[in-house]
Amino acid sequence: MSSPLLEKQAGLPPQEGCVTLHGVSWEQFEAIELALEGIAGTRLIYLDGTLDIMAPLSPEHEDKKRTINLLLETYFREKGIRFYARGGPTLGNREIRGRKKPDDSYNLETKKPVPDIIIEVVITSGGVNVLENYKRVRVPEVWFWQNGKLEVYHLGEQEYELCERSILLPELDLNLLAQYVNYSDQYDAVREFQKAISNQNTGT
Repeated sequence: MSSPLLEKQAGLPPQEGCVTLHGVSWEQFEAIELALEGIAGTRLIYLDGTLDIMAPLSPEHEDKKRTINLLLETYFREKGIRFYARGGPTLGNREIRGRKKPDDSYNLETKKPVPDIIIEVVITSGGVNVLENYKRVRVPEVWFWQNGKLEVYHLGEQEYELCERSILLPELDLNLLAQYVNYSDQYDAVREFQKAISNQNTGT
């Protein structure tokens, strides 16, 4: 299923805050990565010779990412779901011709080499197909937050499919989650979301 959010990015020139280079070898990618090590917050995304060099994360990006973290972890605890916060581990290598660090990620039930759920907050996008990167390391679900909306992709046998509900968390109301991510106050968002989930548990 196609994505309205991701389709808007297709064919667009690189956005402010991102430089996209083409025809970059793995050796060149590693050399650029080494050269930029001293620039705090710079992010690199590489796939099949295309390299996105992303500017340091904005306060808006970090606020939304942290709000999603807090809401999800509230849901896990209220539902008694064992989880492991994985942060942004580097995923990919030379063999798959791709590498990226997610904004955030989680394992469910047990800790695993690859996260079960990856969170991507899209403020600035580049030329790399992020889903293709994650498909090559077999990430089960990728969640995109962009322009006040949430899209969840689950990995089928060959491709990611846009889903109305998370396959891994089928009881989670994604519209309800998005409503609280959009709250103006993070503290109130978490508090009200917790009440809503608690009421679901008690049937009130």
